[in-house]
Amino acid sequence: MSEHTWVSTSTPYVRPRSGGQGDAWSEEAAQHGRTGTHLLREVVEAVAPREVAERLQLPPGSRVIVRRRTVLLDDQPVELADSYYPLDIAQGTGLAEKRKIRGGAVTLLHELGYQPRSAEEDVSARPPSDEERQMLGMDSREWVLVVLRTLRTEDGTPVEVSDMKMLAAGRHLRYDTTL
Repeated sequence: MSEHTWVSTSTPYVRPRSGGQGDAWSEEAAQHGRTGTHLLREVVEAVAPREVAERLQLPPGSRVIVRRRTVLLDDQPVELADSYYPLDIAQGTGLAEKRKIRGGAVTLLHELGYQPRSAEEDVSARPPSDEERQMLGMDSREWVLVVLRTLRTEDGTPVEVSDMKMLAAGRHLRYDTTL
């Protein structure tokens, strides 16, 4: 692996944080001597895309809460992350409010009684859409990695689907998601 490869593991992102801990991305970036932040672009109630509805075990056309973020590294966009939550879980909670959530959404899910126990991730690569290319500042030859993650509770209830599009260059994903 080259010195410019960023090795990232999913486990810190799918475990609730302890009181006072910052978010997993800020901590991961700091370990590399960098600054990691999120820009919360919007929080809305919307119709779930087909694949998201399937993963959340909802009927087609179901409405969900979606939190759309741009992930920044040293103030430069490196990832677009959209997280979807069933209305019966998110409505009336901090998940449905346009504000950052202390410790992240997984911590809030845990506080609401939805302890994630498994994470299923599908990873693919493709050319970015024009909007993704613009938002991530990519050139026409670059591709994005797409990670689609579903978090489930002990009984298999899906509580979150995250659709992440990240710069592929220099990225290495490592999986160790025993919860």
